[in-house]
Amino acid sequence: MFNWLPTITYALVANFTPGPNNITSAAMGVLYGYRRSLPFLLGCAAGFYLVLLVAALVSATLLSAVPGIEPVLRYVGALYILYLAYSILKTTYKFEDDQAQPMGFVQGFLFQIVNPKVLIYALTLFSTFLAGFTKDIPFLLLILIPLTFSCFAAISTWTLFGTLIKKYLAFPRIRLGVNVVLALMLVYSAADMVGLV
Repeated sequence: MFNWLPTITYALVANFTPGPNNITSAAMGVLYGYRRSLPFLLGCAAGFYLVLLVAALVSATLLSAVPGIEPVLRYVGALYILYLAYSILKTTYKFEDDQAQPMGFVQGFLFQIVNPKVLIYALTLFSTFLAGFTKDIPFLLLILIPLTFSCFAAISTWTLFGTLIKKYLAFPRIRLGVNVVLALMLVYSAADMVGLV
C-alpha cells in the first residue's frame, strides 16, 4: 500500500524552503507587488508542471543513460543562481517609473526549465516516492496537479512576504539588509546545489 505521508512531507518541504523560485518570487513581490508578479508565478507553475512531467517520464532511464548530466545541470544552475544573487544585491527598489516591467509568464516558465533544484526535486520524487506510478499516465497527469499547486502556493507565499515588506525598503539599512539576506540565500542555494554545504 502506498504511503502518502512521506511524499507529501517531501513535496511541501522542498517547495516551501528557500530556493531560487522562492527567493526570486520574494524579490518580485518587493519590486512589483503580487498582482504584477502573477504572470511570472503562473509561468513558474507551468514550467514546474512540465519539468515534473518530463522527469517522471524519463526518471527511470535518464541518470543511468547519461550519468554525467546531473553534475552539469547542477553547475549551470548554480552559475545562473549566482547571477540572480548579484542582481538582487544591486537592486535599489526605486520603481516610481511605471515603465519598469516585471518578468512575465515566459520568463517564469523558462526560469523553471533551467532551475536544477526543480529537476533534482522531480527526479528524486519520481525515482523514489512515486517510482511505481511513472508508467500510469492518467495517474501521473492527475498527481502533477496537486504537486504543481504546492509549488504555486509556495511561490505565492514568498511573493506576498515580499509585498508586505516593501514599505520598509525606503530605509537604506533595511533595504541593504533585505538585499544581502536574499542574495545570501541564493548563494547558499547555489552552494548547496553543487555540494559545497
